Amino acid sequence: MKKKIFCVFFCLLLVFFPGCSSQKYTRYRGEFYGTFDTVVTIVGYVQKERDFDRYLQYTQERFRYFHQLFDRYESYDGMANIKTINDNAGIAPVKVSEDLFGFLQYCMQWCEKSDGQVNIALGPVLEIWHDYRERYENAAAGELPPREKLEQANLLTDLQNVRLNEKEQTVFLTEKGMSLDVGALAKGYTTEKVGKELFDMGFTSFSISGGGNVRTFSAPQDPERSHWSISIMNPDTAEDPNAEPVDFVYLNDLSVVTSGDYQRYYLVDGKKIHHIIDPDTLYPADYYQSVTVITENSGEADLLSTWLFTLPLEESKKAAQKSGAQVLWVLQDDTVVYTDGYLAYSKNYGGAALN
Repeated sequence: MKKKIFCVFFCLLLVFFPGCSSQKYTRYRGEFYGTFDTVVTIVGYVQKERDFDRYLQYTQERFRYFHQLFDRYESYDGMANIKTINDNAGIAPVKVSEDLFGFLQYCMQWCEKSDGQVNIALGPVLEIWHDYRERYENAAAGELPPREKLEQANLLTDLQNVRLNEKEQTVFLTEKGMSLDVGALAKGYTTEKVGKELFDMGFTSFSISGGGNVRTFSAPQDPERSHWSISIMNPDTAEDPNAEPVDFVYLNDLSVVTSGDYQRYYLVDGKKIHHIIDPDTLYPADYYQSVTVITENSGEADLLSTWLFTLPLEESKKAAQKSGAQVLWVLQDDTVVYTDGYLAYSKNYGGAALN
């Protein structure tokens, strides 16, 4: 009897207060540049524009904070960051914030899970490649760094020499010349962390993209759209903004991240020399043009896309299966390979009949 009374009362509430269940949401879009060397874009649905402006401003402030914290090139007043740690390599441990220490613990865990394919201590090798990319970025033809130089730098990339002291909350690189580079994890980690903070603040229908690291939260508050639609760039036509993507994926409450050879590269004898370095060869991995990963956590999707990019296809498939992620590989000959679970999200290959 009590259940029936409750149901009647609830129905009366719907009759007399219809506005409570049909408030209008409006789609807003905002973006900013200047963090992680990329454009950060937010698309979301809110009832009041001032709320969206507040969320956008918060996102910019938090991305700026994490950009500075993970920066290996610049120092900032009152902040111990990655550059601070690198500058003190072989000299002294550096006491860091809880945010930076927790992030580096996370990094080290994934370095171990990937059997060293993701290596935040690869900084000395990556620095050489960074210098060569800058030198030849706008040149018709460039040069490769000498193997001897790369091998010498690789002597300073042993993860065992990265010491995290949880009790003191310090980080120490035990050998002079060592340096950390967290580029394979920083954007995705930040996108995930800030996205969850926004959700906890009450922003419950949005997508956030940090340089191709896309994280979606809930479904769009739009009667014509049941899922977020994310395009996956075609590596062959990446420089043409009007080109047809290789695919579209439709998803909610998930992340999609692509690593590719079409960004941050220079040319040597007509070949792209890109920024994703295989720690085994010390040269750019050349198995794929791009690798796209779908999984819940944007930080994990970011590092998985880099990790899988550096492995031959069969090994990459095994690593993907072990991680539980869904993956699309675009091989050097334009062949497209994907996990079975990827088809549930794909428009072009799975025939997903979603808005």
